[in-house]
Amino acid sequence: MDIETDIKQTKPFRNNYQKMIVNIIYTNNWLNKKMLEGLKPVDLSIEQYNVLRILRGQYPNPIGVNAMTDRMLNKMSNTSRLVDKLLTKKLVERTQCPNDRRAVDVVITKSGLDLLENLDFPLIEWENSFNNLSIEEAQTLSNLLDKLRK
Repeated sequence: MDIETDIKQTKPFRNNYQKMIVNIIYTNNWLNKKMLEGLKPVDLSIEQYNVLRILRGQYPNPIGVNAMTDRMLNKMSNTSRLVDKLLTKKLVERTQCPNDRRAVDVVITKSGLDLLENLDFPLIEWENSFNNLSIEEAQTLSNLLDKLRK
C-alpha cells in the first residue's frame, strides 16, 4: 500500500517533502508497533532492549549511564530510569565508578545476556521479513536517511 491509502488521505500532499515526512513518521510508528509486539512476551520496552544491546556490545566491560545515553537510539530516553527497571528484573548490575564516585557503571548480567540470545533469532526472522527490498535497496534507503539527517 502507499502512504495515502494507509492514512486514508483524500487530498494530495502539498509536495513530495511533506509526503516524505509523513511517510517517515508513519513508518517509524509502524516499526515501533511491530517491535513492541516482539518484545511484549518478555516484558521489555524498545528503550530497555536498546540499553541491553548497548551493554551486550560493551560486555564484559561496564559503561557509564551518560555514555549509554549518548548511544541510545532515542536520545530523549531517561537512561537512569531504564537502568533501574532492568535492575529490578535482574538483567543488569550497577556499581559505583572507581574513577568518579558520582558516576555509576552498568554491566549486563548473565540473565540479560541469555534474554538477548533468546530474542536474537525472532528478531533476525523479523529483519528478514523485509526482503521485499533487495539488499541494495535497503542500503540505498539507509544512505538516504543518513543524508536526510545531515
